[in-house]
This record gives sequence, structure tokens and C-alpha cells, in this order.
Amino acid sequence: MQLVVNTYGAYLHREGDCFKVRTEDKVFEISCKKVSSILISTAASITTDAIKMALENNIDIVFVNEFGEPYGRIWHPKLGSTNLIRRRQLEIAETPEGLKLALEWVKTKFNNQIEFLKRLRQTRPHRSAEITSYIEKLQNIMSSLENLSDTVAECRGTIMGIEGSGGRVYFEALSALMPERFKFDGRSRNPAKDEFNSMLNYCYGILYSLIEKACIIAGLDPYIGFLHTDHYNKPSLVFDLIENYRIWADEVVVNLIAGRKVKVEFFDRIAEGFILNKDGKVPLLTEFNSFMDEAIRYRGRNIKRINIIQFDCHRLANKLIGKENEAG
Repeated sequence: MQLVVNTYGAYLHREGDCFKVRTEDKVFEISCKKVSSILISTAASITTDAIKMALENNIDIVFVNEFGEPYGRIWHPKLGSTNLIRRRQLEIAETPEGLKLALEWVKTKFNNQIEFLKRLRQTRPHRSAEITSYIEKLQNIMSSLENLSDTVAECRGTIMGIEGSGGRVYFEALSALMPERFKFDGRSRNPAKDEFNSMLNYCYGILYSLIEKACIIAGLDPYIGFLHTDHYNKPSLVFDLIENYRIWADEVVVNLIAGRKVKVEFFDRIAEGFILNKDGKVPLLTEFNSFMDEAIRYRGRNIKRINIIQFDCHRLANKLIGKENEAG
């Protein structure tokens, strides 16, 4: 599980083989064996003993800002696996093989969105025709990817354009299905222009940190991407890979709102939009972590969603060095 420190002034320290979190009104204790990562999203104190135990147990400590974006991480200094993997990333990034990988991730994103809309259609039969129309639009846009060949460099602009067109249709569909109070006008990033996007951005931020960790463990370089170009201090591969998993954040946020579990008191207005406050982060993180801890059928096995990210990163690393059959 992910240990989340979300209370201002919290004190995280070690007691035996447990992490103990102390706040003004409560004390929480958990065995280090049950923790996969530690997320700190507010001003808090942490002892060096707690940091040492985390590193000894392969637990990363991630610091996120008010939007859920990771701005720092404490992690052991060992590189995962072999340097050959990172060399292969560089070698194929601008080859037809690199384009094939990039297209695979974008198609997965489209298929995830289409399947999610189909599930929403099942529970909203009175909106079936409307949702079907959005699904067909997405399918038509995705079909444009089939004609692409050559390298990512040659196709990057086209792929981004197709992604953008699909995103507008998909989020228009989600907004149409929201209660009137939570309808929104397309995607908006940080700061979000509405409550829906502030929740979505926060979940995406958590996913970024999970994917970066999975890349490091698998021996992948998070900063060598395929579709997303290299920029200073930007984890381009993380931006590429998150397309496979954004749907999990989408589903959590949509289901929370549909289940009437979201209150307007969960959000604070800022100069240019909205941010999720402490009262809003607690139910969102609780629901998201529970969702990620759920096992689903994936590639012929039952596996928790949070472990699927690591599983896929190992598959990618093995594929890069010609050991795809060893990846499951």
C-alpha cells in the first residue's frame, strides 16, 4: 500500500520495523513490509531513521505539490538492471521500432477510453444513443493511426494531433455525463479551471510518481522517451507510459462523482481556478489507492493494478534487449 502523509505538521518516524505517523490528534502505525511507497503532500517532518528503513526496504519517498505533481523523491542510488536497456532506449527512439511502441501506447489509451464509455453506457441506458455517438467518433479518430509509418520524428505532430482530437471528444463525453454541478469545458491542467479537472490532475500526478518508480526498478531511463521529446528535467518516458493508465484515474473520479461522494467543500478557489484541499484529498486518495490495490485479469493472470505498471515496465525493458518471452 501507499502511505500518505497529508496532515500539516505530521511527524513520521521509525519504531522497530514500523513507520509511525504522529499528528496533533492521532497516531498511526504500519509495518514497513506493508508499504510500497510513501507520499508526502504537505509540510511534515521525517526522521533519518525512517528514511533509512524506507531505502532498505525498496520504498521510495515522494514529495508532491498541491496539484499532486511529484517535485522530489528519495530513492536508493542503485540503478535498476543493466545499462544495455538505456542504450537500447536511445537506439530505437527514432526508428520504426520506436514508432511501433509509441503507437501501441496511444492505441491502448484510445481503447481504454472506448471501453470505459461502453461501461458507462451499460449503466445509463437512457443515454445509450448519445454515448454510442461519442464511441463511434473515437473509433474513427483512432483509425487514423493505422496509416502511420516511418519514425516517431516524422509522425510526432500527426500523432499528437490525433490524440488531441480524441481527447476533446472523450472529455466532452465525460462532461455530458456529469451532474450539472460538475460539468466542465474540456481538459485544464494546473491550475484546473474546474473541480473535475482538479481531481483528475491530482490522480494523474500520483500515477506519474508510480510510473517513474516502476521505470527505475525495471532499469528504464524515465528521461528517454519516444513520443514525447526530450526536455531538460522532463521524464519523457513517464509521459509516454502514463497513456496506458490514465483511464484508472478517470474511472475513479467519474465513479466518485456519480456516487455522490464529492462535495463542493473539497475544493478551494485560487486566482486562476481550483485546487483540491485536504478534505478532498482524503476520500480521493482512499478511493484511488483501493482501486489500484484491486486485482484484475491481465495478460492471463490475476494482478493488482498497481503491480501492472511494474509488470509492463519489465516487459518493455525485456523487449528492448530481446528477452520479451521472459516478461510474461
